[in-house]
Amino acid sequence: MSPVASPDRASQKRDALLDAALELFAERGFHGTAVPEVAERAGVAAGTLYRYFDSKEALVNALYQREKQAFVESLRRDFPAQAPPREQFSELWKRLVTFALERPQAALFMELHHHGSYLDATSRALEEAAFAPVIAFVQRGQEQQALKPVEPMLLISLVYGAFTGMAKAALTGQLTLSPEALAIAEGCLWEAVRL
Repeated sequence: MSPVASPDRASQKRDALLDAALELFAERGFHGTAVPEVAERAGVAAGTLYRYFDSKEALVNALYQREKQAFVESLRRDFPAQAPPREQFSELWKRLVTFALERPQAALFMELHHHGSYLDATSRALEEAAFAPVIAFVQRGQEQQALKPVEPMLLISLVYGAFTGMAKAALTGQLTLSPEALAIAEGCLWEAVRL
């Protein structure tokens, strides 16, 4: 009879698999990563992965949900909801930057995979929920005549698209994200969305 893993040990193995998958999916994408590579990077036997995840799709969804939840929490935690729109915009920018600098693989992974056909209904719902507070911020800013009166997702896409472009350029060494560069970018993006 084989010994049963303790809950702590099982959780450690699951986390090791998710961490290995994060590295590989951020580096090679979903389709470019094989299950045995994830197991090898995690330091477990290939069959072990299937004790925790039914398939590669289940693995990528569990990882996506873990990382997206952490991202959403970083945006929502103690957010100054009563501050003026300019201050809120600056705070959102700072939180985006902080998350990307502290967790570059997670930021890259989410950007690469947020439109993946392999994402399940739970992952897609989490993606929508992630944008809900940002849409609400834009709508409040528009009501206060601080932000341009256009489709909220248009303004969000402008800012987030610029942010992800900068983050990718920094990850590939094409751009140095100094505090000065980040402040200039934030100011330019505010000018792009403000009324």
